[in-house]
Amino acid sequence: MSRSRGRVVRIGTLEELDRRLAAGASRLSGWRVTGLDLSERGDTLLAHRPAGATFLGCTFAPGDAERVQGAGALVLPSIETAPVDVYRTALYTARELYDVQPYARSLDARAYAWSQGRGGPDDALAQALHDHAVDEALQAWTHQRRAAGQRLVGVMGGHATERGEPSYADAARLGHALGAAHVVATGGGPGAMEAANLGCLLAGAPAAALDDALARLSAAPSFRPSVDAWVAPAFEVLDGVAEPHDSLGIPTWHYGHEPPNVFATAIAKYVRNATREAVLLELCDAGIVFLPGAGGTVQEVFQDACENYYADESSVADMVLVGRSYWTETLPAWPLLRALAQGRTMQDRVHLVDTVDEAAALLTSGAAGPQATSAR
Repeated sequence: MSRSRGRVVRIGTLEELDRRLAAGASRLSGWRVTGLDLSERGDTLLAHRPAGATFLGCTFAPGDAERVQGAGALVLPSIETAPVDVYRTALYTARELYDVQPYARSLDARAYAWSQGRGGPDDALAQALHDHAVDEALQAWTHQRRAAGQRLVGVMGGHATERGEPSYADAARLGHALGAAHVVATGGGPGAMEAANLGCLLAGAPAAALDDALARLSAAPSFRPSVDAWVAPAFEVLDGVAEPHDSLGIPTWHYGHEPPNVFATAIAKYVRNATREAVLLELCDAGIVFLPGAGGTVQEVFQDACENYYADESSVADMVLVGRSYWTETLPAWPLLRALAQGRTMQDRVHLVDTVDEAAALLTSGAAGPQATSAR
């Protein structure tokens, strides 16, 4: 039971609830009980001083919810209009989001349609509760990885990159190389994000396994015109991975027209994009690689730069832009980034390189530093 020690005690099963009560708990302040059928435990809860406890989406016998609430607990009911579990305690999996076919009937598609509707106060509350629940599940997930000595490295890049393109293969090779030392986190969507999650998924496998996966996926280059045709070979590849390496996707239903990729072993999907962007950049303590992208990637470059600009030296994370001509000519973000970093603690932690191999070397060998920073 050590995982729930502290001020907040999270209870997700009746067995855990009964075990804790039997172990001598005398008061329930700080307990957070989620999604349980408590119709036979009303008297027991009242006998254990429930003031300060929170009951999320639980079922009570008639009158018991009011009794528990009257004793000082907070009781929040299920919100029936929401297609998602707003009190969930774990991150999503690809199988959960793609629960049925065709895609238009899946949980992911239903949640997107719901998030885009005008809705009412209950829907607004449900969306806020859902994203808070995802926040807490993501915090627990990352804590477990860091406790095991793993750090998160970000890969940002465009959604338009198609399977079969050299840039897709490059992103996959980057994820494969970074996964040898870290857990790769992406925006969780298609394109370069999918490729990086794929590479990390196969970090424990030889390069030939990644080449084989890339060849199989190339038969369905894009999620347009059919998400179902695009996702089918991805699940075939996923099902063939004997020892998947952890990777993280953080997508959003704000971009619901872009389906989530299935290669992230954990998916923190948010309704609000602003929350998702901030969380994604904040988590990447081992640095971030920025592949060529458009508006979203440029936003991420400077949002991350802002965090590093004001950070103390111990909190700055490396930023690696891949594609010298792209970031100096096509979208010349590099000159501004370099000027912004001048004289700040981040100035030796921003890098411009030509290849994904150079980027991976910077973030896996501890070589990041002044010698790799300047654009020549």
